[in-house]
Amino acid sequence: MKLASLAALLFLATSSSAHTIFQNLWVNGVDQGRGVGIRVPNYNGPIENVDSNDIICNGGINPYRQPVSTAVINVPAGADLTAEWHHDLNGATGGGSDPVDPSHKGPILAYLAKVNDATQADVTGLKWFKIYQDGLNTATGKWAVDKLVDNKGKVSFKLPSCIAPGQYLLRVELIALHSAGNYPGAQFYMECAQINVTGGGNASPATVSFPGAYKGTDPGVKINIYQALSGYTIPGPSVFTCDAGSNPNPGTTAQPTTVAPTTAVPTTTAPAAGTVPQWGQCGGQNYSGPTGCASGTCVKVNEYYSQCQ
Repeated sequence: MKLASLAALLFLATSSSAHTIFQNLWVNGVDQGRGVGIRVPNYNGPIENVDSNDIICNGGINPYRQPVSTAVINVPAGADLTAEWHHDLNGATGGGSDPVDPSHKGPILAYLAKVNDATQADVTGLKWFKIYQDGLNTATGKWAVDKLVDNKGKVSFKLPSCIAPGQYLLRVELIALHSAGNYPGAQFYMECAQINVTGGGNASPATVSFPGAYKGTDPGVKINIYQALSGYTIPGPSVFTCDAGSNPNPGTTAQPTTVAPTTAVPTTTAPAAGTVPQWGQCGGQNYSGPTGCASGTCVKVNEYYSQCQ
C-alpha cells in the first residue's frame, strides 16, 4: 500500500511536464517529415473525457498547429509503418520526459477510418477499425510505453494488405494509466495522419465510433496499475486481420511518397545509371545517383525528391 501511494505521488510530481505528440510517420523505413501529413497540436496535453469529440483526432482543447498540414502520404497496402512520438514539436530532445515520461505506462493502439478526403476538417461520425495494439507483457512487466521509451519514441506496426485502396485517417494513440485509478484519470494522447492507401483488396472490417468506443468504466480505462496485475484488457475492439476472403492484391510495388512539399529525405539505394525503375528516386537536392528512368518520366515531388512515374 505504501509503495502504491509513493508511486502515485511520484507521478504527480512529473505529470505536468510529461506529455507527448505523435509527429512523424515512417513508411517502409522512410521518414515522411516532422508534422507532414499529421494533424499535430501546439500543446502536448492529454484528453481525459472519453465522451468528448476531442478523443477522435485531438485539436479541440489542444488546437492544431496552423496551418494544418495538407499533405496526404501515399502508403502501399501491407506497408511497414512507424509512428514516432516526442514530448513536444521540437522532436527528439534527449530529456527525461522525451518521448514521454517513463511513469506514463500504458498501451499503444492504431486505428484507421476510410474517408473521401483525408484533409477534411470534420472528423465526427467516422467509422474506425483497429489495426494494432500493444499493452502489458505480464511475463516481463513491460508496457507498450516502456518499449516506446526504449525505442526512442518509435512504435512499428503493419498496414493490413487487404484493405480497400483510397484515403484514410490513421489514428495512433497512447493511453497513460499512471493516474487511472479513478475516472477521469487515464490520459489519452492521439493524433491523426492523412494517408492514401495504394493497392490493397476489398476487405470490409467491422468498425466502431469515437466517441463511443471507450467507456470510463472499461477495465482498461479505470485501473490501478500499481497493484500486482495478472493481465490487462486493452480498450476498444479487437484488432482487424486479413483473411482468405479479403482479396489482397499481391502485385503492388508502389513506393511511398508524400503529396505535398516536405523536408523528408528518403533513403533509397539508386540502381545503375539509366535504369531507375518505376517509383525509384531519380533526382532531388543532394542526390547523386542516376536520373534516367527505365520507364515513365522523372517527376519532381519536392526539392529533395524526384521519382520515376
